[in-house]
Amino acid sequence: MALKQISSNKCFGGLQKVFEHDSVELKCKMKFAIYLPPKAESGKCPALYWLSGLTCTEQNFISKSGYHQAASEHGLVVIAPDTSPRGCNIKGEDESWDFGTGAGFYVNATEDPWKTNYRMYSYVTEELPQLINANFPVDPQRMSIFGHSMGGHGALICALKNPGKYKSVSAFAPICNPVHCPWGKKAFSGYLGTDENKWKAYDATYLVKSYPDSQLDILIDQGKDDQFLIDGQLLPEHFISASSEKKIPVVFRLQEGYDHSYYFIATFIADHIRHHAKYLNA
Repeated sequence: MALKQISSNKCFGGLQKVFEHDSVELKCKMKFAIYLPPKAESGKCPALYWLSGLTCTEQNFISKSGYHQAASEHGLVVIAPDTSPRGCNIKGEDESWDFGTGAGFYVNATEDPWKTNYRMYSYVTEELPQLINANFPVDPQRMSIFGHSMGGHGALICALKNPGKYKSVSAFAPICNPVHCPWGKKAFSGYLGTDENKWKAYDATYLVKSYPDSQLDILIDQGKDDQFLIDGQLLPEHFISASSEKKIPVVFRLQEGYDHSYYFIATFIADHIRHHAKYLNA
């Protein structure tokens, strides 16, 4: 599959690149960012996938999080896709910031008119890794995933739905129980229909209850002053409770004074890179 390079910038001895390709799953052109650390020049490196939150593109994480130094030091290839299909000319796709464009919610839609293009779950778990493995110096056996907000939800469900696929998972302020929050109800009813049992297949709090293997070390950072936490959009307490019942280890850090922004992410990003490097470089 042809990749078109959009940009390339040297950073901490490695290269931050952006590529465009024609997606089979999403039936549109998609961009993704990829950081190749210095170690990638001489051999295969582990791959760490970042999933961004509502309204984001591949640009937000690479320009705001300050992750490059830690990724360079630990020798990790970091991939950041876009958050939804783009330019599909679906009626209503640009009407609101929390549904449609920039808000794919990492599900495979089953409802018209979304089901043809809005297949972000298959894109991030299947098509994109296959594309990365075929075109870049990564070790397909060493892969982890993390994300923020909607992308934190995406990271958790990708790991929980695919035991053994990802060596580790972490999240910043994830939407932990979308079946029971306003964002999730809006997105899931639109993409998946009115049957709430179908929604549970993309809800980390329900998925963790049936996770077959406790060999998954989960790190979650949450800002205590996050307005979306206060508004009941994130519901981490539901996920922690369900994980505890299953005896799945979750390190949950409630960070005093921090909000939902990339200032919060930038503060703790090196901790998350280290968390993944511990498993990816083992």
